[in-house]
Order: sequence, then structure tokens, then C-alpha cells
Amino acid sequence: MKKSLLLLSLFFSCAYTQTLSLEQSIEKTLLNNPDIQSFILKTELSQKNYDVTFADNLPQINLQAEYDFAQTYTSSSNGTFYTTEKNGGYAGASLKQRIWDFQKTSSKLDSLKIDEDIASLSLEDMKALMAYKIKSLYKLIVVQKEAIEVHKKDLDSKKAYYEQAQGLVSQGFKTKADSSRFLSAVYFSEENLAIAQASFDKTKKSLSLYMGEKIKDDTTFESDIIKKNYSFEPDLVEEEILSNNSQLKINALNIDKNKLLYKSAKASHYGSIDGVASYNHFDTLNEYNTSTIGVTVVVPLYSGGRIEAETQKARINIQLAKQEQSSKILAIKESLSNLLIDIARYDKTIASKQAQLHWANDTKDVLEGRYKEGLSTYIEVLDAESLILTAQLELLEAYYTKSTSIDQVDYLKGKIQ
Repeated sequence: MKKSLLLLSLFFSCAYTQTLSLEQSIEKTLLNNPDIQSFILKTELSQKNYDVTFADNLPQINLQAEYDFAQTYTSSSNGTFYTTEKNGGYAGASLKQRIWDFQKTSSKLDSLKIDEDIASLSLEDMKALMAYKIKSLYKLIVVQKEAIEVHKKDLDSKKAYYEQAQGLVSQGFKTKADSSRFLSAVYFSEENLAIAQASFDKTKKSLSLYMGEKIKDDTTFESDIIKKNYSFEPDLVEEEILSNNSQLKINALNIDKNKLLYKSAKASHYGSIDGVASYNHFDTLNEYNTSTIGVTVVVPLYSGGRIEAETQKARINIQLAKQEQSSKILAIKESLSNLLIDIARYDKTIASKQAQLHWANDTKDVLEGRYKEGLSTYIEVLDAESLILTAQLELLEAYYTKSTSIDQVDYLKGKIQ
């Protein structure tokens, strides 16, 4: 009966254990993180900037009215000057429509349309960057959780050695130095376990803050996520990145945007042609109406050099955007080259640490038997245990660094998942 209750308890415990996947972590972060929401608002803001400038191409209609409670009017008759005090006022409407400004406004509108595309790409780049951060945090949690288990096993082993040493001391086979040294190793192992647990708790808290959601204590993670294999064809990867990288696309759009702003600045030299119309009703000494329909031409003759300076500024911005594009391409190529070299190196590191771990375990088994027979010292046993612990932790670190390097390549490609 007790066995049945135990099995039932374990079943319900497993049923209600929640597994937080990497994909869920990324989705929740992209939904709740304030940095992402800020970029969404910037995208909306760029759309409104376009609407504001586009309004310059639409008819501008104004109503105006004025009423004077008292006003002095002047008149003359037969050489005599008269003044009259009377109330009065007027009401009217005016219309102004841009006819042609030599593509100054249309070029600016096209540049603002590009701003919308840049804002959208910036949002996508921010999502990819945030996904990369979450992948790094999630995988660090997995590694730290594995490290806790490694430290727990190391602590159990040190406790077992200490108990064994106490028994051998009481039988006269070992000295007090043996048990004291193993006890010291137990304390040291307990400290390392506490450090590993604290690091895990801090990283888990960071992930929960990014997600905007608390991670429960019994939550489990995808433990095999760090053992990520990936084969790269360097030339194909570079071509894919140069075609899809969001920042390179933004730089290319910036070049096009500055060309349009240069075109708009040049058009400012020629002024504008506007259609105007107005209608007013006056009620003063006399009551009458006036109306106007016509065209106005404005040509800037002298502006203190401002228009020319704006034109040259736009021209320089074109060259600056081109240089930034070239610089970004070089930086990405260098980063990709280093990442691919590191990933290949990590494969060798992983193989080396696996071999080292296998050798250390074999050595420990031999030394344990020799220690019981008095053929090895406690120092040799502890050294073997230290080699195993180091190899296990360094193997976890190698898996983590290789996996995050692959994730960084995916970020350069603009990938989120």
C-alpha cells in the first residue's frame, strides 16, 4: 500500500512539473520586454512623422474672423479729414495648395518612407539580439544546473572519503591527518556548491526579469539544448549573413535616405509655386465682400548660406553612410571568421575534455583501491577527484561557449529562433 502511494505521489509530481522551453522563454520576452515595446513605439512614431510631412501636399484651409467693439475709421471730403468711431469686423476663409516645389517635399516623403523601413528593421534586429541574450541566459542556467549536480556528487564523494578515512583511522590504518584533510575537502566542496547554487539563482532571476514572469522553483529546463551541433560552409554562411543581416540592410537604406535628403535640399534653391484662394466678408463703415484666386511664386534669393549648407551637409551624409556600410561589412566578416574558428576549436576542446574525464575516472578507481591498501596517499586521491571535477566543469563550459557561438552566428543572420 505504501509503495502504491509513493508511486502515485511521484506520478502527480512529474505531471505537475513544468518545463520551460527555450522557445517559450524567447516568446515571452519578445512579448513583455520594455526594450521591444520601445522599438514598436518608434516604428509607430516614424509612421506619424511621414503623415506630418505628407500633410504639406494637401490643401491648407483656414477660417478667420475678427470683431472690434470700437475702432476709429478715417475719411476725407472736400479736403476735410474726418474720423468715426464704430464697431465692426470681418470673417473669411483661405485656401493654399502646394502646386510644385521641384520635388522638395516628395523627396523628403520618400526619405521618411525609408525611415519607416529602417524602424521596422531596427525592431527585427532588436528582437534577434534579445533572442540571442535569452539563449545565452537559458543555456547558462542549464550549465549552472548541471554544475550544481556535479558539485553535489563531488560533495557526496568527499563525505564518503571522510567517513572511510575515519574508519581507517579508528582501525589504525591511517593517521588523523587523513581524516582532517578529507574534512577540509568536504568544507571546500560545500562552499563551491553554495557558489554554484547562488550563480544559478541569479541567472534564473535575470531570465525571469527579461520574460516578465516568475520562474517557479520546480521548473525544469531543456538540458540537451547546450549540445548543439552545426555544420558551416564559411562562404555560404558569409553570403547568407551579408544578404540578411538587419544592420547591413539598415545601412543600405540610410544611403538611399541621404540621397533623397540631398535631392530635397537641392530643390530648396528653386522655391515653390502655390495656388491660393480666399473669401472675406467685411462689416465696417461699409459692408462688402472680397475674393481672391491666384498663384504665388516664392524664390529664395538669399538665406545667409543656410540652404547651401544644408545641401552640402546632405551630400556629406551620403558619403558617411557609405563608409559606415563598408566598415560594418568588415566588422561582420571579422566577427564571423573568428566565430567559425572558435566553433571548430571548441569541438577539439570537447573531445579533449571527454578523454580527460574518462582518464581521470579510471585513475580515481585505481587510486581508491591503492589508498585502501595503503599504497597511495590522500593527496593523490584528492588530486584525482579534483581532476574529475575540473574536467566535468570545463566540459560544460566548452559545450556552452560552442553553443552560444553558434547562436551568435544565427544572430548575424537575423534569426530569432
